[in-house]
Amino acid sequence: MPTLRMLATHEVVQRLHPREVTEQDQWGMIAGRVIDTTLSQASHEVRIGRKPTATSLLAAAGAQYDELLAETDLDPDPARRTATLEEVGAVLKAFRASPLYGLPRPRTRWIRINDEVGMYAQPDFWDPRGTFYEMKSYRPVPVPADVATQLRCFQLAYPNARGILIGFDRRARPVGTTAVAVEPTPPAEREHLLRRILDIGREVGLPKVEEYLAPPSAQYRIGPT
Repeated sequence: MPTLRMLATHEVVQRLHPREVTEQDQWGMIAGRVIDTTLSQASHEVRIGRKPTATSLLAAAGAQYDELLAETDLDPDPARRTATLEEVGAVLKAFRASPLYGLPRPRTRWIRINDEVGMYAQPDFWDPRGTFYEMKSYRPVPVPADVATQLRCFQLAYPNARGILIGFDRRARPVGTTAVAVEPTPPAEREHLLRRILDIGREVGLPKVEEYLAPPSAQYRIGPT
């Protein structure tokens, strides 16, 4: 049966923007993951008719924080834990006042390139009227290079949708909210990105039987260089 080499958007971003992960990055990733999970859970619950309380959401956030910390070699710091959960609570308040509150997390989409490589893509939120949203728990202005690549990968999977980058500055009080429209990728840059994805997929993509995959959201074909 025909197979494709599949990889995820984050693998493309990591390959194109490699950097050493510092201890500060590790703490930031824990905070970011806890915030992402908390906001997604809040949006899911309100969407299905529940009324999630900040208390219950923050209790779950604390449990996730402890689990993520246990997976690292970082030293537990009660003061940092308290500060992080305060950030989660402040971002949650801003999130509830944003257009993201109540939106679903989209199902993973994938694209096919040259019938050879596929890439998975899943932004944070999706408005069925035709807009995908990617969320960051900091102020992404100007847009960092790795985030710009991530957004361009999402555009490949959502070719007919608008994209918006939402930032919640977790360290500001009150939390500042920014919204940046994702500009269309110029054709030459899009082809360059497709070639890079193709090269990376050939190297690290895992073989998947196409018959077992859902239909691709978009298909691309690029000629030889």
